[in-house]
Amino acid sequence: MNEPELTGRSRSHIVDLLSPPCALHYEAVASFLAMRDAAALDGVALTPRSGFRDFDTQLLIWNAKWAGERPLYDRQGALLDRAQLSDAQTVEAILHWSAIPGGSRHHWGSDVDVFDAAAAPAGYKVQLIPSEYASDGVFARLSAWLDLNMHRYGFFRPYRTDRGGVNPEPWHLSYAPVSLPALESLSLSMLRQVLEASAIAGKVHVLTRLPEIYTRFLLAIDAP
Repeated sequence: MNEPELTGRSRSHIVDLLSPPCALHYEAVASFLAMRDAAALDGVALTPRSGFRDFDTQLLIWNAKWAGERPLYDRQGALLDRAQLSDAQTVEAILHWSAIPGGSRHHWGSDVDVFDAAAAPAGYKVQLIPSEYASDGVFARLSAWLDLNMHRYGFFRPYRTDRGGVNPEPWHLSYAPVSLPALESLSLSMLRQVLEASAIAGKVHVLTRLPEIYTRFLLAIDAP
């Protein structure tokens, strides 16, 4: 991928699927659909909640959280009061649950958040929280199926465990043949250049901490 594709400022590498409605990297499409079909045979309705997300969308999420227009949570999932947080604490709180614009794996189209539509009761609001994917959670069967089968299709969970950066996200799958080279290609200097030219809220704090952010929140993943 080139620099605009890596940082979410181009979607030339993206294919829009109609069924299921999802946008993915063109190299990930066949494997994802094959995995979806295999899950269906086992009674699991593997359904995408979010695939490709561009820079501007990630920026809107970040800036809304900075402004207190979207909720902020601590590492345990407890709601935080933005008015009681310093700017540095706000940056940290956002990063636990949302990627920095330009540094989101969703920019690559290789990563997708999934749930089991067959397991969700009528009217259920999917939250994408760890408890839903625990052994007693609503999506426990999906989680167990993925544990056994996702690697056969090239997928893995980059945030399977807590590595001191992004909180564990059992719903977040990544297509290794695309995402591993992408992560190697996305350099710190590339990310800095994109953010310097952006309207990201808290820019001074972000740029000051960028080497740490790059190491803790981009590079610190669980290997396939």
